[in-house]
Formats: sequence, C-alpha cells, structure tokens
Amino acid sequence: MKAVMFYKPGLVKYEETATPKIKPAEVLIKIETALTCGTDVKTYKRGHPLLIKQVPSGFGHEFAGTIHKAGDEVEGFRVGDRVVAANSAPCGKCYYCSLEEFNLCENLDLLNGAFADYIRIPELITKQNLLHIPENISFEEAAFTEPLANVVLGTEKTGIKPGQTVGVVGLGPIGLMFVRLAKLKGARVIAAGRNPLKLRLAKEFGQADEVINLLEVSDPRQAFLDLTTGGKGLDAVVEAVGLPELWEKVIDLVRKGGTVNLFGGCKPGTTVTLDTRRIHYDGIKIISPFHHTPGHFRESLRLISEGLVDVKKLITHEMHISRIKEAINLHNEGKAIKIALKP
Repeated sequence: MKAVMFYKPGLVKYEETATPKIKPAEVLIKIETALTCGTDVKTYKRGHPLLIKQVPSGFGHEFAGTIHKAGDEVEGFRVGDRVVAANSAPCGKCYYCSLEEFNLCENLDLLNGAFADYIRIPELITKQNLLHIPENISFEEAAFTEPLANVVLGTEKTGIKPGQTVGVVGLGPIGLMFVRLAKLKGARVIAAGRNPLKLRLAKEFGQADEVINLLEVSDPRQAFLDLTTGGKGLDAVVEAVGLPELWEKVIDLVRKGGTVNLFGGCKPGTTVTLDTRRIHYDGIKIISPFHHTPGHFRESLRLISEGLVDVKKLITHEMHISRIKEAINLHNEGKAIKIALKP
C-alpha cells in the first residue's frame, strides 16, 4: 500500500510500505477520509512523545473508512461496513481505569497511520471504540468523531452552565468546537483569535455571541472584561492554542471563582509562571483535560449525526494524501482549518 511515513521533524515521505496484517480480534480499515489536525502539524515540526515512538512511523490519526478485512473473533462488524475508530482505547485494568478515568489509562497505545490506504485497528480499539457510521453522515463528517470527543470531555470538565459567559482563546478546529459546545451548553460565548477565516467561522460554525480580533485591540484583557457583567471577568475560559505566554495570561480573564481550562498542549519541558495570589485568594479553578473516553467518543458521534455540530463547515480543503506537505503548509500559513485527505 501507499502511506505517509514520518522520519524526523520536517521530513515525511509518501511511499510504498507493507499492508498491515491483522490478528483474529482486529480489523483492517480502508481509509476513505483522513483529516489533518493541529497535533499533526506540531508533530511534523517537533515529533511527538506519544504518537511517534519509533521511526519511520505512520502519520495521521483522524479517519473514517470501510472494513476491508475482519478477524475471525470480531463480532458485530463485517467487511464493507462504514466505520469510524478512535485513536486509542483504555485497558480497563490499570489504576486509572479502576477509577473510571479512562482518558488517563496507563496503557493507552495511541493509534497513528491514517494517512494511508489502510490502517490496522488493534483489538482494544476494535472492541471498545469502533463504531458504525450512521447512514445520514459522510465519511468526512464521521472523521471528526475523534477530535470532537476531546472537546466533549474538555467541555464536561469545564462545568459550563446555562447563562454563564465563556471565553475561548485560539480558534483552530479545537477552539471552534469548544465555541460550539459551549453554546450548546447554553453559555454566552466570546471567541478570540487573529485569523479572519477563523473569526468568521467562530460566528458561522460556533455561533459565538462576540468575537475579538486580537490584532485590533490594544488591551486584550480589557476587551474581554468589557464584555462581562460589571467587568468582573468570565465564568470560564478555554486556552486552545498551547502557548505558555497564553497559559499565563488567560488566568486574568476569569472572575473570582472562575475556571481556567488550559487545553492547548505546550511543548514538552515548557514551564509557566502563574500569580499564586490570584489563584488562591480569588479561588480560581485550573484544569487541563486530556484526550477522551469511549463514552465521550460515542457522544461525539451522536452530536455529529444529529446535526448539532455541523462539522462540514470546518473542512476548507480536500486533496490527495500524497500532498501532505502542501496541507501542512496551508495550516502553517493560516489558510486551512481542516483538510480532508483522500487515498
């Protein structure tokens, strides 16, 4: 088969490689659509401690397709089924699984290699996180199930309530999906970013109540506070960029007792400095949710299939998988939100 292989930061190749062989409890999926992701862009630039364990390695982890082969022990699925799979599944046996914190499972083995003709789905994922795609949605829409599942968990952990004012800083795909889910929770949402395309989608896709172009305001903090009750600050804010300087600044956007969701992952080894007086005496809650669980994965597919999150609006380009470098460049230039890659 043909696949995109990661060799080192800045070097990926579209080349011939062996088609994966499956075990009795596994399936082989023929990729119909794979999506680019901010994590892919970061991985291309600097590698990834969880996704890239050895090189060369497969690349890409958001996808949907049809079952090409199914092992003898696989139940509920057959060749030709339209399916979407998560990029992990919990072991169900470790300490964190015993606490039902499945996203923190000690044995998460993150699946990579969706920018290819085929991908092998390991047993644990096949049993827990392989889902049939409803007839009313496309492969492109179904491929959003994994990234949206992260946002479903992140929104739940943030504890958003109807009537609250929530800010989202950073309007990549994840930030835009946070805007949409916060609206579904009944919040008033203020979205902030720099890119005109993303600011427009915050309104059209996310249905944000207010947008702040950070290039047009002299004091971003004050711009947020001016849009809150009595200028006291946001009830909650989501940092969806992954820059340490933003991690440090967003804490000043929330009111006393507010919640700060540091969702954007920073480069490994990064440190930040926070105002401990503000955290302690103002009762600030700081969280940093990671990944998803089988329950959040299913909820994500429901939101898409019921039309509550119109993910099609986030696809800005469609191209062949071999054009992966061009796709990454479009992201770096701020011209793309999600690119649908086809074998």
